[in-house]
Amino acid sequence: MARLPDDDRTGSGMPAVLRYDGRRLVPVSHTPIPELSVSLSVNGAPFANLLASPHDLHYLVSGFLRLQGVIRTPADLLSLTVLEQQGSVSVRIRGEAPGPLAPDVSVRSVLLPGSGPFFRPEAIFRTMGALARHEDGCREYGGIHRAGAGDGERLLLSAEDIGRHNAVDRIAGEALLKGIDLSGRILAVTGRVSSGVAAKAGFLGVSTIVSQTCPTESAIRSCGERGITLVGCVRGGRFNVYSHPERIATSGASGRIPGVTGAILSGGPSYRMGCDKALLPYRGGRFIEAIHRKMAELFDEVIVVGVEPEQYDFMPCRLVPDRFPGMGALGGIHSALFHSATDRVFVVACDMPYVKGDLIRFLCSLAEDSDVVVPEGESGPVPLHALYRKSALPALEDALRDGRRGLDSFHDRLRVRRVARETVDRFDPGLSAFRNINTPEDYFRFRREGEFPPG
Repeated sequence: MARLPDDDRTGSGMPAVLRYDGRRLVPVSHTPIPELSVSLSVNGAPFANLLASPHDLHYLVSGFLRLQGVIRTPADLLSLTVLEQQGSVSVRIRGEAPGPLAPDVSVRSVLLPGSGPFFRPEAIFRTMGALARHEDGCREYGGIHRAGAGDGERLLLSAEDIGRHNAVDRIAGEALLKGIDLSGRILAVTGRVSSGVAAKAGFLGVSTIVSQTCPTESAIRSCGERGITLVGCVRGGRFNVYSHPERIATSGASGRIPGVTGAILSGGPSYRMGCDKALLPYRGGRFIEAIHRKMAELFDEVIVVGVEPEQYDFMPCRLVPDRFPGMGALGGIHSALFHSATDRVFVVACDMPYVKGDLIRFLCSLAEDSDVVVPEGESGPVPLHALYRKSALPALEDALRDGRRGLDSFHDRLRVRRVARETVDRFDPGLSAFRNINTPEDYFRFRREGEFPPG
């Protein structure tokens, strides 16, 4: 996943723009459309806030007041003072000033930077393509703005209106009346994205805004503050990313997660299965080989921990022993961290074959300020489908030397980030990633299903 360094800024103070070139995100020189927030007062009293291009503001304000019924003739306008640097316009009119207009929208919440779901470039193109197919109004009349909400696979809602803000309002209203939660969804629009559109998206909990055109400066800042990924100029297999590019899951040409090692922990005695689960036959190979293939799609290196080399010499990866033999999975986590060539390790058990790539990418994105990132399942935390940093090694070793085997027995000394089940559900609604193959019945059910669910 691409991540924009904190100090990677343009001379204007705006974050650098990244361009998806059909393979990866690369920095480009790009100047966004300027947008000014204008505070308008009438007869010394606040009246409205306008979002506009910063030119000919006296025309804009005069027309706005005329259409609001505040003035009717030029004689009603006694004075108009534009202070562009302060972003304000002061007007004096004949008669009494009207009351202030109500603001358009309030911000409901701010998304966590880097929070998912993540969308691959194909999802961006798919959403805009689906919106383009809902253009009956445009074909008949022309000049109609369209908006849509999608999950990256399909368009859930679509609307058309002569006003781009109205089209977004229609999406919000239909979602409300139909009980559709837009949190974490994609909002696609055909018109330019302004800070007003960004504010409405933030209110709805939208994580990603996509447009055919480039956004305004204020929209970029607003999306940056709200944790929204802003994508523009979507056409010809290319697009620009203006804020929070970490949510666009390109991960370079290979699609792998940088700086993380994947680790598969071998099973213990496997009493309920009656044999080594990892060596069970599956599709002309062994059970663990199928898990390794899925993990190898996500990580540059995958290691297998705590195995006998002579039994696993068929594996196309590094095999590492336990440094604390007989200490179960806790010893395996320690060994994975100790032998890893990277600072971070994502651990899965050898009996958890339903690897979900999008969920793992999301968990790996949360490690910046944490020693452990662990998701929650039906019965609580799932430490054998979690991310660990080498900073956890001292606490791990102390727990092992004290004879503690609990998988959370060292957490009290570390920065542990738990990912709520509600968040996990967005990536894996059935929580299949946490399913274990513990018994012969589990194994044969897995084989009947035929393949891993999509990652």
